[in-house]
Amino acid sequence: MHGFCDPDAAGPCRTKGPARAGPYPLRSTVAETIPEVVEPASLADYFEVITRAVFQAGVRWSQIAANWDAYRAAFADFDPVRVAAYDGADVERVLATPGILRMPRKVRATIADARALLEADRAHGNFVNYLRSFASYDELAKDFKRRFALMGEMNVWYFLFRTGEPVPRFESWVTTIRGEHPRMREMVERARAAGRSPER
Repeated sequence: MHGFCDPDAAGPCRTKGPARAGPYPLRSTVAETIPEVVEPASLADYFEVITRAVFQAGVRWSQIAANWDAYRAAFADFDPVRVAAYDGADVERVLATPGILRMPRKVRATIADARALLEADRAHGNFVNYLRSFASYDELAKDFKRRFALMGEMNVWYFLFRTGEPVPRFESWVTTIRGEHPRMREMVERARAAGRSPER
């Protein structure tokens, strides 16, 4: 099962490689480390949230937030059409970008997810239609995990929550996920305080 491993939580947390040092400034404020619920206006907005879910898994959220400008540059401002066309040379270029985690599997998954996003968008007329074509959260989550790479239970809930799609209440849903997840809880609490939580 793919998901977030919070190094601040109880239990082991392993990653597959260190991040490269880069010129991007360290940004460690709560607002930047804990992302907000967004109102997607384009496929790029959805793709950015998917990409963040993939790269946050197994590392500190602050580590990804501190270098998010590097990810934006490496993945063409999260344009899924451009990223879907990436080849092996592009994978190597992304991995060589300062600030990007040196994890080929995550880079390849991101490219695959750009293609899956475009496919779902075409098949359903638009991506929102795809997200709302299921009778329940569980049905959508099952299909999402099948369709998208490195999107397990935790990542799917995170993605839907952040894009404002209906999700189960955090306190009941999180009991189905192993471990403690303080950053997820903090994200939920901030969204609730702002009146932007899509929990049902």
